Amino acid sequence: MSSSPEGPAGVRHVSLRRGVYADSVRLMQVSRDLGGRPGISAVLVAMATPLNLELAAGMGLAPDVGARPDELLIALRAAGDAELAAALAALDAALSAREGAGEARAVPARTIGAALSDLDAGSALAVISVPGPYAVAEVADAIAAGSSVLVFSDGVPVEHEVALKRAAHEAGVLVMGPDCGTAIVSGIALGFANVVRPGAVGLVAASGTGAQQVSCLLDAAGVGVSHVLGVGGRDLSAAVGGLATLDALAALDTDEGTERVLLVSKPPAPEVAAAVDAAAAQLSVPVRSAVLSVDSPDLTAAVEALLSDLGVDVPDWPCRPGTADASAPGAVLKGLYSGGTLADEAMLIATPVLGDIRSNTPLRPELDLGTDLAATGHVVVDFGDDALTVGRAHPMIDPTLRLDAIAGLAAGGEPAVLLLDVVLGYGADPDPAATVAPALQSAGLPVVVALIGTEADPQCWSRQADALAEAGAAVFASNSAATRYALSLIGDAE
Repeated sequence: MSSSPEGPAGVRHVSLRRGVYADSVRLMQVSRDLGGRPGISAVLVAMATPLNLELAAGMGLAPDVGARPDELLIALRAAGDAELAAALAALDAALSAREGAGEARAVPARTIGAALSDLDAGSALAVISVPGPYAVAEVADAIAAGSSVLVFSDGVPVEHEVALKRAAHEAGVLVMGPDCGTAIVSGIALGFANVVRPGAVGLVAASGTGAQQVSCLLDAAGVGVSHVLGVGGRDLSAAVGGLATLDALAALDTDEGTERVLLVSKPPAPEVAAAVDAAAAQLSVPVRSAVLSVDSPDLTAAVEALLSDLGVDVPDWPCRPGTADASAPGAVLKGLYSGGTLADEAMLIATPVLGDIRSNTPLRPELDLGTDLAATGHVVVDFGDDALTVGRAHPMIDPTLRLDAIAGLAAGGEPAVLLLDVVLGYGADPDPAATVAPALQSAGLPVVVALIGTEADPQCWSRQADALAEAGAAVFASNSAATRYALSLIGDAE
């Protein structure tokens, strides 16, 4: 451990702790909370993997001694000793709360397989949230123990994903992921899921925020879900071939509580989509598609079609008109998204109206922004893309990169309509409007927000919507409605 003065910059603290582990999402939340404390200018609380050590070195907070990946790295820069002491006390409290301080606990198992050996593995679900290079062995261990697995970790090579999903199929279990951010299994929300009512609609989703959008709209219509089985964003790619999607559909077909299935995905490989459609047609449970494409670019329309199948009236989806005069004829569209599927949906809807839209996750390769996220013209950025989340929390947890982009857009002076998503639910920012609304007011631009969530979410949809509308934003529960409203403010493209 080292704590040392840094002159006018304050004090530096770097320490390593053994025998302490927390998953990456939890540690990112702790880092964010500490970074918001008075007098703390830099913070990294993470497992001491090579990547995190490299990040610490870049911050000038590398440990003085060698570190192991199973050690917890605590690196802080504070204005003074008092601020540092308060931050460390807050860190200890956060870790103690996670561990259940003061409670008698059994010695934790050291491996997934050992933990599952004490359970009925056939009814267990293992959740893997370790850095990608270490996830493969843990997933294989869980499959060998007869357990299905949710792999929150990203950075898993695609060839390993294929091998794991094939092994899971042979073992009669399901691998959800890697990079599976959202699931609901038997009423238990995992990852960035929302609080939605139980019901008879099962979702299979190669999309996290797509699953959230669909499940929240169903909830608003009074329809509940049985399970939300995330399969990872690459599952319907040509490389993976829909391996987990096919297994998830088969699982829901035998589930007594599931009467309808909705398949949700960002644009898939055409040959994989065709194979999945053929398999779905053989099931006893009716399957409707909410797979995005040029011909079907609208998740809300897919939900409305499902409601019609169920004989349920389509409601007026919640919205708030905002308070600002937002009309901006001739402006460009700037979409700043935290959800990749929502960004894809916005581009699919807007491209026929505006023409080509550049993006870091473009609809066509020649429209790739590369590293120029502040490019002029029509632009949609997915801040949740893996390339922008290396070493930092997802934008649903830490909005810093997107807030910087909003400030940069305002300073650039390009006439624009700002379109963004704000996603509620477990794991997300506990009060996103508190940070986003001031940034929107300062930007002085017409703003349209797709607010994805429910009234029962910890953040409460209506409370967040009111705060964002008061800041001048037009707020919609439907991302497609938000996109079309933003296009109406711009007017006809030239």
